[in-house]
Amino acid sequence: MTRLHLQSETHFVERAGWLRAAVLGANDGIVSTASLIVGVAVAATTKDAILVAGVAGLVAGAMSMAAGEYVSVSSQSDTERADLARERKELAENLSFEQAELAGIYVKRGLAPELAGQVAQQLMAHDALSAHARDELGISEISTARPVQAALTSAATFTIGAALPLAMVIVSPVSGIVPAVSIASLGFLALLGAVGAKVGGANVMKATARVTFWGALAMAATAGVGAIFGVVA
Repeated sequence: MTRLHLQSETHFVERAGWLRAAVLGANDGIVSTASLIVGVAVAATTKDAILVAGVAGLVAGAMSMAAGEYVSVSSQSDTERADLARERKELAENLSFEQAELAGIYVKRGLAPELAGQVAQQLMAHDALSAHARDELGISEISTARPVQAALTSAATFTIGAALPLAMVIVSPVSGIVPAVSIASLGFLALLGAVGAKVGGANVMKATARVTFWGALAMAATAGVGAIFGVVA
């Protein structure tokens, strides 16, 4: 008899949790820090003041990203735990109803009623809570909220993203900071959009254009603010 060897597949959706936090963190790091630097530099200040503003933006942004991700994902995690607790209680109180409910879900997905009932019975005999969590609540190992992972990923990638425009400030003369930071940051954003799309299996050109457009718009807006306040000063 021929033995069939099955290989596990790696799917893009398995990367969704950390990839979203990583791309969001790096994107925000580049855009917010570059925009801050450009706005301050256009106001005709000193190189030291620009660096201080950029470093302060990096630290504040990284902490803000970490806190925001942790609170947001923790709320999702709390909701998941509450739903699981409720489902566990319902399984303990009315197992037959829960089995019929699960079978009904499979019928809606295209299984014949008899087969749906058998599938529901076997899955619940193996792990009733997991079956209902996955097929009724949409909670699986892949999609489970991980607050600490999201917070650390966002903070780390924000810091890396923010360090890129800061590096351009260090190596550029004061008169060349605005064009150097703007051009380099747009290049970084384009690269980030392409890499994120490639890793996530999305359209590379579309993702690159999207992230570059919004980055350019943010820097243009802060440059305008800097120019106005620089003239007033």
